[in-house]
Formats: sequence, C-alpha cells, structure tokens
Amino acid sequence: MLKAIVTAGAILALATILVGALPTGLRAEDTIEKAGVAIGVTAGNAVFLPSKALNASMGLFFGALSFVLTGGDTEVTQQMWRYSTAEPYLITPEVARKAIGRRPELSETDSD
Repeated sequence: MLKAIVTAGAILALATILVGALPTGLRAEDTIEKAGVAIGVTAGNAVFLPSKALNASMGLFFGALSFVLTGGDTEVTQQMWRYSTAEPYLITPEVARKAIGRRPELSETDSD
C-alpha cells in the first residue's frame, strides 16, 4: 500500500515538473477559438449527417431507378451514384476552413 502511494506521488511530482517546464503555446484566444470550432463543427454535423445520409440513400435509390428507366444505361446510374455519395461525409475543422477560407488574423502569432 505504501509503495503504491509513493509511486503515485512520484508520478504526480514528475507530471507537475514536466507540465511546468513545458512552454505554454496556447493563448486564451487559441482556447476560445478551438472551443468555438468544436461547437460549430458539432452543430454543423447535427444537421449535415442526417441530410448527407438522406442524400446518399435517395441518390442510390434513384440511381438504380434510372438504370431501369433508361434501359440499362450505366453511365447515368454511375453519375448519379458518384454525385450523391461524394465526400465529405463529416464536417471537420479542415472542411470548415475550406468552406469559409483562411483567416490570416487567426494564423498569425503575436510577438508580444
């Protein structure tokens, strides 16, 4: 029991020293920005995922229907399937940045 307490205390002390010695690269703005991005991506996915699932399933169904109605034209069917199942399947921070563009004021670091 005493050995476990001493080991846990040593690990805690080592972690405290390592965390204190590392330079903190995060500023308050970075933390707020990351939280905002996380909330935005989560809210966006709450709407995007069901609509993407509906789009893909309807595209697959109507692609198959187009195969029957066009007498076996695979080009039309494949085109419908390609467009309805194209990426992205999930909104990520990179997808969001591509959609709204890069903001240079967020990528520059202050030298204060």
